Amino acid sequence: MENLSPRAGELEAIETASRDEISALQLERTKWTLTHAYENSPFYNKRFDELGVHPSDLKTLSDITKFPFTTKKDLRDTYPFGMFAVPRERLARIHASSGTTGKPTVVGYTARDVDTWASLVARSIRASGGRAGDLVHIAYGYGLFTGGLGAHYGAEKLGCTVVPVSGGMTERQVALIQDFKPRVIMVTPSYMLSILDEFRRQGLDPRESSLAVGIFGAEPWTNAMREEIEHAFDMHAVDIYGLSEVMGPGVANECVESKDGLHIWEDHFYPEIIDPVTGAALPDGEIGELVLTTLTKEGLPIIRYRTRDLTRLLPGAARSMRRMEKVTGRSDDMMILRGVNVFPTQIEEQILKCRGLAPHFQIELTRSGRMDDMTVHVECTLEAADEAARSVSAGELAHHIKSVVGVSTKVTVHTPGGVARSEGKAKRIVDNRPKE
Repeated sequence: MENLSPRAGELEAIETASRDEISALQLERTKWTLTHAYENSPFYNKRFDELGVHPSDLKTLSDITKFPFTTKKDLRDTYPFGMFAVPRERLARIHASSGTTGKPTVVGYTARDVDTWASLVARSIRASGGRAGDLVHIAYGYGLFTGGLGAHYGAEKLGCTVVPVSGGMTERQVALIQDFKPRVIMVTPSYMLSILDEFRRQGLDPRESSLAVGIFGAEPWTNAMREEIEHAFDMHAVDIYGLSEVMGPGVANECVESKDGLHIWEDHFYPEIIDPVTGAALPDGEIGELVLTTLTKEGLPIIRYRTRDLTRLLPGAARSMRRMEKVTGRSDDMMILRGVNVFPTQIEEQILKCRGLAPHFQIELTRSGRMDDMTVHVECTLEAADEAARSVSAGELAHHIKSVVGVSTKVTVHTPGGVARSEGKAKRIVDNRPKE
């Protein structure tokens, strides 16, 4: 893999600013955000008054804990436009979640918000090793999902040439990579595995492709998955983080020269870590739920948004701004089996230890009597497709899960292609337990 460390003069001044400079900017911008939300968003005006707090109560950054949390339920309860802080006519764009688990969450951006978003995605692509003039293959979904258009505007802002492929039609994805020779690809890590499968199906060596940088987000993925992709393609695999309620992709990003956690762009977002049960603030270094406050958004300022993502805050490294550790799971996708907390990423790590297994899997939850059961559906590799080899792989994986994660599980090893694929975010958990 080529050395993609930044050259002198490539970074913005804020990326190497002192902590005092960053904190001073955050305090100024947090005061603006609280005032803007209170004066212009009926939702926040009412919520602040109910709690008995006022924007003037923020004297230091630690005072942010006096203010209320915002949750996904709040966006659903105010559907569609009830949380906006500008008239609808001032919005340049609206995005929304799929709404598969309820009403969609709707977010809006002023023209300035769109430009800020594009600038932060451009910063993220540059931190990943992308440069002006690169050809960028975007296989995130376009439309109401923020991934495709967020990546698109950011790549254009950096000065790249964009190939807006969107998701799906995997055979065409590979053909375009072979023909157009992009240097950068932006896609979910699970769909990148489908692209890898298609390379191999066509008899192509992925290591001979033009891809030098993969920017992967929209779902938790492990360092073991990173190693798998990097080895397969001889490329850098870098993590990007974001969520539509806060902005979209580009809230935080790894730096390609270190890959040691995602630098939160703290000039636009204020991060906290809380205990997901009590809501109490936790110090840097402790694992908990990530909470984010936007500092510059006009259309939809968000105060203390509970992301449900579990991580911890670490000091700056390649940049001055603090890092968040790679998200290992979400508080709402945690499974509890016989008193043990289990996350899909833990299962993924054990699968990647087994040479006879491919990294395509789903977890099925069922119930027998009063006890929950977990079955891991996974695929074998082409080289280990016979029944005897699959049986050995099933036993090996069950042993790893029991000894490392601490739960007994059934393992079903399918032939290649036997586990459902996703063209966007992977659906890792299928809950077939009886509804209460």
